[in-house]
Amino acid sequence: MEKLVRFGVSIPEQMLASFDGRIEQSGFPNRSDALRRLIRQYISADQWEEGTGRVYGSVTLLFDHHRHDTSEDLNELQHDFLDVILCTTHVHIDNDHCLELIAIHGEPDRIRSFLNRLTALKGVFAIRPVITTVV
Repeated sequence: MEKLVRFGVSIPEQMLASFDGRIEQSGFPNRSDALRRLIRQYISADQWEEGTGRVYGSVTLLFDHHRHDTSEDLNELQHDFLDVILCTTHVHIDNDHCLELIAIHGEPDRIRSFLNRLTALKGVFAIRPVITTVV
């Protein structure tokens, strides 16, 4: 286990009260755990933006089930990116819409390329990536 270091932080009283309220609502046992989570997220976002390290995440997309070529294009695209796709789950929402959940990992530039190609697919209504790193 890593050695823990104590440090002081000066913030406005009202900001601390708001933070403590969020901590309580979120179920964190204490401020330290909440701050560690925020710092990890900050570092992870930097690594993703800078294109350094290996990233992990998921992509959720919603698309038109009836548009014939969307399913085919999505399937072909996934085959082009087998190196970053861990697995997929396909959900039929209703007669018109499907939801695809794609677990991904890899180098940030390769993941960005995959996301850009997904965005360009016709018949896709929404794409929501969630990307993180191991900090």
